[in-house]
Amino acid sequence: MTTQKHCNSYFCEMNLIEELKWRGMIHDTTPGVEEHLQSGRRSGYIGFDPTADSLHIGNLVPIMLLMHMQRAGHQPIALVGGATGMVGDPSGKSEERNLLSEEVLRKNQEGVRKQLEKFLDFDHKDNPARIVNNYDWFKNMSFLDFIRDIGKHITVPYMLAKDSVKTRLDSGLSFTEFTYQLVQGYDYVHLNKEYHCTLQMGGSDQWGNITTGTELIRRMGGTEAFAATCPLIKKADGSKFGKTAGGNVWLDRNRTSPYKFYQFWLNATDEDAASYIRIFTFLTQEEIEKIEAEHAAAPHTRALQKALAEDITVRVHSREDYDNAVWSSEILFDKKATKESLAKLDDDVIESSYEGCPVANISKSKFENGIALADLISEEADFLPSKGEVRRAVKEGSLQINREKADDADQLITTDDLLRGKYIMVKRGKKGDYLVIAE
Repeated sequence: MTTQKHCNSYFCEMNLIEELKWRGMIHDTTPGVEEHLQSGRRSGYIGFDPTADSLHIGNLVPIMLLMHMQRAGHQPIALVGGATGMVGDPSGKSEERNLLSEEVLRKNQEGVRKQLEKFLDFDHKDNPARIVNNYDWFKNMSFLDFIRDIGKHITVPYMLAKDSVKTRLDSGLSFTEFTYQLVQGYDYVHLNKEYHCTLQMGGSDQWGNITTGTELIRRMGGTEAFAATCPLIKKADGSKFGKTAGGNVWLDRNRTSPYKFYQFWLNATDEDAASYIRIFTFLTQEEIEKIEAEHAAAPHTRALQKALAEDITVRVHSREDYDNAVWSSEILFDKKATKESLAKLDDDVIESSYEGCPVANISKSKFENGIALADLISEEADFLPSKGEVRRAVKEGSLQINREKADDADQLITTDDLLRGKYIMVKRGKKGDYLVIAE
């Protein structure tokens, strides 16, 4: 089975559900969805609540679902939840989310919209993507209209049976969050009526909300409606996907630099990389199996991770950003790198490479007259417990400053030693990495 190219015919012969299954991107579907998608061009949607002004790599999974849908010849609809973002989805949450102001939501909506436009083709002649905002159809709807025209169709026992509700009943669930599934459900009703949308997709934690939508459509006299969800992505060790020591890995370069973004994928374990390359790239099954065979023959070359990191960094950022990330990595991990080559690295690359390591911020003025190395490392930066420990490290040859072996604990560290006028890289032994930032 292979991933076929984007289809220009009325509908693609590619079986979208089969394609998603071999990639590990199908968790649940309602009966008949596969046959429905094979019988003609369909419209399907996924919602994105604008909780921040940027999407993160967890959102790449639903984005990939929409991209696969468009490549299969169907019409993808990305819903930016200007209304649902005001309510807060209880799915997968242990406590209620802080509600955002309308001003913040508007800013977030615009950021999310711009990012979605980078991945979906809105000008395709046959099946252009569409972006909608559910605030547009909720803004003039009164509370009484909502509970009369929508709420009457779904019973309380039906809503209580949803996992997103049951798991929160003991810890506390506000009426606001309780009604979220009705609000999201009506989104599907509206899109079904206005755009003949017959498929809603999302993460497996959205199954309850999505099927509330299919039920509302049935009870409110809409057309046929289907649902499909993908598994929530986790690392092989069970830890949360998309998190680093610094928090989420964002698609916005100002939140997560292209270098740090590239390194996230490059540092995936072999098991995770084998899963990620199926989910986050459009490489065919044959291409992936070829890369896996290459990786198995020489695991140290990290062929899987390199192919994954290249594909996704180029798509999210650019070829230039990818090339710069590779070049920066080669310098950072070159044991023979000089002070001059290190000084060519961007600030974000240097700081990203020390994420999770001790960092000391010291006034730049202190370097103007020079600081003794032992004082800098033990007292000013507090990297090592005492001057004596610094002297022992120097004597045994295990202390490096800007990749050069320190040979005098009393040598003065001045502004001339600052990389890019602000950094001192410190290393003790194999694993003791520290960074001084002169401000």
